[in-house]
Amino acid sequence: MFVISKRNSGDYKFVFTSKRGKTIFTSIACKHKTDCELIIAAIRDSLEQFAFTKKSTPSGKYFFRLSKGGLVLATSRKYSTQRMLEKGIDEILTFVPNAETLDFSEDENIFSEDETTVASP
Repeated sequence: MFVISKRNSGDYKFVFTSKRGKTIFTSIACKHKTDCELIIAAIRDSLEQFAFTKKSTPSGKYFFRLSKGGLVLATSRKYSTQRMLEKGIDEILTFVPNAETLDFSEDENIFSEDETTVASP
């Protein structure tokens, strides 16, 4: 699923998570929530127009960048092997078209202390 959130800087971002809730990639910072929504819609509706550029870190971790027209729109998490990286990309290709979107950008206190405090007997 896609999850939209608001950063402390005031910018918006979204992540795409696996079925188990693990982040697969994180978007660039967006000034407006609608920018996130537009990018998500474009990824969902025309994923074949996006490029997956595979990279590695000096420490031997693997990641990819998701881009369109040369503009990087998201960066994946780091994977320990190339095989794990490929599985991450396969998960995107399989699940993005029907992925739902959750918006956690409006209410910054979803898990406020008042709601999680248990009353003493």
